Amino acid sequence: MDLKKIFGSILTLLGIGGLVYTGILFANESGTTKMLIVYGVLGAIFFFSGVGLVRNTSVKK
Repeated sequence: MDLKKIFGSILTLLGIGGLVYTGILFANESGTTKMLIVYGVLGAIFFFSGVGLVRNTSVKK
């Protein structure tokens, strides 16, 4: 497995974790608006950058 794909997978998992944590805070109404925005935006950035990195990594055959 290529190093870029591993890093992309890690970023994707971190993004999913951030988005899930944002959803939990939102559902429990325990997070402030600022916390929800910060965690949601960071989770989305990590998720989409990880997916893009995995998708754009060329497969060597």
